[in-house]
Amino acid sequence: MHNCLIVDKLHDSIFQLMENIGVQVDYQPEITRAEILAIIPKYTGIIIRSKTTIDQEFLEHAQLLEWVGRAGAGLDQLDVEALEKRKIQIVNAPDGNCDALAEHTLGLMLSVLNKIGLGDQQIRQGVWDREANRGYELGVMTVGIIGYGFMGKAVCKRLKSFGCRVIGYDKYLKNYTDEYIKEESLETLLGESDLISLHIPLTDETMGMVDRPFIDNCGRPFFLINTARGEIVNLNALNEGLSSGKVLGAGLDVLENEKISTWNEEEIKTMNLLQSFSQVIMTPHVGGWTFESYQKINRVLTDKIAHVIKN
Repeated sequence: MHNCLIVDKLHDSIFQLMENIGVQVDYQPEITRAEILAIIPKYTGIIIRSKTTIDQEFLEHAQLLEWVGRAGAGLDQLDVEALEKRKIQIVNAPDGNCDALAEHTLGLMLSVLNKIGLGDQQIRQGVWDREANRGYELGVMTVGIIGYGFMGKAVCKRLKSFGCRVIGYDKYLKNYTDEYIKEESLETLLGESDLISLHIPLTDETMGMVDRPFIDNCGRPFFLINTARGEIVNLNALNEGLSSGKVLGAGLDVLENEKISTWNEEEIKTMNLLQSFSQVIMTPHVGGWTFESYQKINRVLTDKIAHVIKN
């Protein structure tokens, strides 16, 4: 009998789904890392969302572990190299929340371009200023998509209906031009995009990728959308870009440090400046966080776990 420790809150459907594939579940969403390390030796599988990292210390305790399930897309909390060395299977669910994230990404694009946040704030304050809220049309723009995996492609499918030109850069894909996107170099994408949307994982390569040189290398003032990982965008560089006008606006679903209570003085200063720009809209990392994706992630995960167990 396979057994699995679940350390984050998941939709209740996970219990029946796991039972259907013959996996006994120990559901402990309130567990601490110390408690996880104490009991993980007896489990063959674990499902996490964001509670803890699966690193070398963790693996030293997990002698029976055969697979790790990530209830979402990103693998930045997993030491992938160490897991592969131990021949522990990694299961994630980018196809479980890509539709949710794509819709949220389009929502941020339209909100930033049409100044929806500013208009709402002004009306609540008794201000009716149509000219200050004049927007831009997405359909006439060149949109640059960085990363053409599940998320990037889901966004591009939705962009097609707007009629905009969509170009893409993905370091690890080749010859992926299709009806939704045209493959280009990063240099071309930066030079020609009116709006840039990020759909890449957080890795050593992408950490701080959107920095001062990145913004300087953009050929024209542009809008930035980040629904990937906050650490990909250097917020000080973004603030400079917003101040200079090189960045026309930004829609951010993720931040460098999402634990607000831990912000130090420098981070507070940075965030205060960012919040002062009316052309910036922020949401609390909910891009893939819909009622529908909450259940769909479970279905995708259990299907993949069943395949791992079978093979």
